[in-house]
Amino acid sequence: MRIAYFDCFSGISGDMTLAALVSAGWPAAEVEALPARLKLPGVTVHVGEARRGPFVATRVEVRVEGKQPHRHLHHVNAILEAADLPAAARARATAAFRRLAEAEAEVHGSTVEKVHFHEVGAADALVDVAGAMTGLEALGIEAVYASPPRLGRGFVMSEHGRIPVPAPATTLLLRGAPVEIGDVEAELTTPTGAALLATLVSSWAPPPPFQLERIGTGAGGRDLSEQPNVLRVLLGRAEGAAPGMSRRRVPRLLEAGALDAMVVPTLMKKGRPGVWLVVIAATDQAPALARMLLAETSSLGVRVREDERYELERRAAEVETPFGRVVLKVATLPDGGSRAIPEFESVRAAAERAGRPLREVSEAAMDAWRRGDGKRP
Repeated sequence: MRIAYFDCFSGISGDMTLAALVSAGWPAAEVEALPARLKLPGVTVHVGEARRGPFVATRVEVRVEGKQPHRHLHHVNAILEAADLPAAARARATAAFRRLAEAEAEVHGSTVEKVHFHEVGAADALVDVAGAMTGLEALGIEAVYASPPRLGRGFVMSEHGRIPVPAPATTLLLRGAPVEIGDVEAELTTPTGAALLATLVSSWAPPPPFQLERIGTGAGGRDLSEQPNVLRVLLGRAEGAAPGMSRRRVPRLLEAGALDAMVVPTLMKKGRPGVWLVVIAATDQAPALARMLLAETSSLGVRVREDERYELERRAAEVETPFGRVVLKVATLPDGGSRAIPEFESVRAAAERAGRPLREVSEAAMDAWRRGDGKRP
């Protein structure tokens, strides 16, 4: 399994990520072609070198002619949908912008549909996010790990005026992740960089032992006096399958059309550790999902079989809890009764907003249902 380890001792941004991937072997011509693949007129990408402290690092600059519009999420999604990108890279870029939209909406007390992206919806962010996902795909990376990102401190100017560092959206995106503030008076980790980590890093545990093959060094826009302003990316191959790979693979399969997916740790022949990956999908989706697994994992074959399924009739209901609104699935039992189960993503969103454990939110939702508070969404 090929892995990437992001060494974020000086933070992370979108342009630093692109530069590090180029330094690690992704052809510069592929990065320079991104504006055309995204159909962004008046946008160019320049790849060069820059010295940051003792490092000579790769530097990527996205140059934009004219003023960019304030895009909503549906504008960004439309650009990504029409872009010439690998399906998996498009799905991950879409997921990253969704996370950005959710963070911006929470900061401004708005909704995902109404929030303006401002800086993170500009052409450079589109190039950064789509490029990072495409570059990792091109380099064959199956799992991403990272050190605790250093955030920085102080203030920066934004579309909303002077805001503190780390930016509010950055803190929300990295909620639950280990971070460092540090003593540098600068924005080291940007919202775009935070969104990339939040989307790509499925486990903040140290990476498994791996054979180091390539090292990429990407330069940030400023030359800091306190430390080298670079992002290092270490690429290599780990034996077996890591836990982080499992958690990352399932969402990607669901985004690609699977109805469900599960991963079971197992021992393969010769005692090697591995995972048993089971994907449930409609018959017409099976060939595409099988091709995706063959292209993106180390497996040499995928077994396909057809099963029958008996299922209960169900409907959605909502309950109000002390942590906000939670959606439940309500199934009709054969004896005419019903059974409610909190919907996981809804519970997780409420738990993250309130900063409370998943179990506490789930129990509050069930208590509200038992009181008869449920209603159709």
